[in-house]
Amino acid sequence: MTREIVLDTETTSTDSKVDRIIEVGCVELVNHTPTGRTFHRYCNPQKAVHPDAFAVHGLSDAFLADKPLFAAIAPELMAFIGDATLVIHNAPFDVGFLNAEFARLPEPRPAEIRLDDVVDTLLIARRKHAGAANNLDALCTRYGIDRSRRTKHGALLDAQILAEVYVELLGGKQVGFDLGPVTATPTKVSAQADRPSAPRVFKSRLTDAERERHAAFVGTLKTPIWAEYLSESEG
Repeated sequence: MTREIVLDTETTSTDSKVDRIIEVGCVELVNHTPTGRTFHRYCNPQKAVHPDAFAVHGLSDAFLADKPLFAAIAPELMAFIGDATLVIHNAPFDVGFLNAEFARLPEPRPAEIRLDDVVDTLLIARRKHAGAANNLDALCTRYGIDRSRRTKHGALLDAQILAEVYVELLGGKQVGFDLGPVTATPTKVSAQADRPSAPRVFKSRLTDAERERHAAFVGTLKTPIWAEYLSESEG
């Protein structure tokens, strides 16, 4: 069984040395399938939210004033994560903030998170789609994931969307093989496995801009090798 926690944070601004976490959202995956378990907390950062950050997430100083400190939610957060692998988009940002918050806690404090132990979906996306935009909005567009709810950034919402993107980056859901909840009994899994799977319909994930760039590139080729095969098959 593979257990992973898709995690996202919102912060007062972008410098983890002086800025603070104000929201944490987590989604649990088991064998790359959401279990329905989530973790979501707001934190009082004890400092003002930068106007640029407020424009992104809409979390005001007044809204955060009565929220618990990060130190109060840290035990719950670490208990939820447990020994799972973290999945984060642009991991250095969130990991930097989490480690900075950990360093402010009294002993005994959580161990520092190592980037090598985190699955960074931005790195996966850059390998799969080199040269293309790979922010969360662009990936939602590429994979046909609904992001209409995302009028503002929110840690839990972004973690839920990232969980869908992560599955697509890994190759998408298996077609015609619904395991149901992760607590499904072996009998249910076996019964589903015996059913014939529906043929997979190919759906291009290229954007119009990528198609245009490809067509322009092909137009620069003098004699592409496949032209010989086409002329032979047409003759």
